[in-house]
Amino acid sequence: MEFTVSTTKKQELVDITHQVEEAVAKSGAKEGLCNVYVAHATAAIAINENADPNITLDIIDALDKTVKESGWRHDCIDNNAAAHIKAAIVGPSETIPVKDGKLRLGRWQGIFLCDFDGPRKRTVAVTVIKTK
Repeated sequence: MEFTVSTTKKQELVDITHQVEEAVAKSGAKEGLCNVYVAHATAAIAINENADPNITLDIIDALDKTVKESGWRHDCIDNNAAAHIKAAIVGPSETIPVKDGKLRLGRWQGIFLCDFDGPRKRTVAVTVIKTK
């Protein structure tokens, strides 16, 4: 299953947990693995707290402190090297166990699309592998 997420800011983490839960429900899997993947070089998938929206801002701030915005060789092509580096650090996918038809996320965990070069439309692919 695939779905599209439209971001509204240059850098943004969007909670996509509900869409992924819907994909798992539609798969009919009682147990298995759910892989969430974004096929974009300046976006990523992360699992983190979804109860306090400030954590998403903190993650962006931490990455901004770690990866400077300019001065990269790739910037001479399209001026978004920092977005590529941040996406590489976070990674394009996460795999979550499925048990009793539900994602085995922790109480405070959610799944986020991380866009580091928005605003854009991003396609997220969800693959559910059933073991039961």
